Amino acid sequence: MLNFFNCFFNIRRNLLGIFGFFFIFLVFILSLLAYVISPDNSSNANNMNLSIHSKKPGFKVNMMVFKNDSIDNISLRSLFWGKKISKIEIPIGDYIIDNQFLYYKTYDSVETDFEKVLKDKVEIENKIFLFGTDKFGRDVLSRIIIGSRVSFSIGFISVFISLIIGLLLGSLSGYYSGFLDKIIMWVINVTWSIPTLLLVIAITLALGKGFWQVFIAVGLTMWVEVARLVRGQIKQYKERLFVISAKTMGYNDFRIIVNHIMPNIISPLIVISAANFAAAILIESGLSFLGLGAQPPMTSWGLMIKENYNYIILGEPFLAIIPGLCILALVSSFMFVGNSFRNILDVQD
Repeated sequence: MLNFFNCFFNIRRNLLGIFGFFFIFLVFILSLLAYVISPDNSSNANNMNLSIHSKKPGFKVNMMVFKNDSIDNISLRSLFWGKKISKIEIPIGDYIIDNQFLYYKTYDSVETDFEKVLKDKVEIENKIFLFGTDKFGRDVLSRIIIGSRVSFSIGFISVFISLIIGLLLGSLSGYYSGFLDKIIMWVINVTWSIPTLLLVIAITLALGKGFWQVFIAVGLTMWVEVARLVRGQIKQYKERLFVISAKTMGYNDFRIIVNHIMPNIISPLIVISAANFAAAILIESGLSFLGLGAQPPMTSWGLMIKENYNYIILGEPFLAIIPGLCILALVSSFMFVGNSFRNILDVQD
């Protein structure tokens, strides 16, 4: 009974962490199945209709779709990278079906005459844009869903890179004293003294603009926190009796670090990885806003803010607010999860 009350107390104390975990899981599923879920499954959700640009959330319109006689095969590539735009869609404001013809007016047309097309060649669909459309008439919801891939990818890859470098340098610095420790600490301190965003911009400019270059650049700037943490933890544990006993039994240094010390520092590594995940998302958004991150036609939440921030004072603030709220929600969720792990694992400051 006591264990039940302790478990219930921990759940209540970490309620924000639970909500954060489920939100992260939801965004992960959305990013994984983006082109299956997205209303616009064209590559990068780049299907444009300029006649319906900058429409508010909940906008509805009749769409005349020209039928495609070719078979639209579903391939593994289309599930992960989207389809080429293979069908023509025309937003229409009014239409009349008479015998074998369909008479229509394009959306916002000033012409009084109807145009006609064979009704067997087209079909009418009623489309709803839940998040509205951007300045090119693209579906904002679809671009939000597909843009989530960049945020998740940058988090996973940059944290992975930072863990590899941080664990390696932190272990060498913490386990071995002397000249090697001084050299590694000098590199850590120099890197630590440079503002993160400026360092990322410098690396990005050196590697060039692009999708993968940003991942590498962010990962190469986030290893410092991991290395400092690992160094401090290993210096603490290498004087413990179980490590001294392992040395006495003749175990090599690699085995002692990996099998005896590392399992004891997993908890703080999880916490700092969650914080780095959130930081990586913010850094990528900042780079995309500056034009150094994801490049068009690829979409990301930071790039969507860059493209639409001036609309905040031009009457369509939702174009920048929606991706901004998505960044806020995802970053906050990772921070909530990290704090919950800190409480559960009882990581000491």
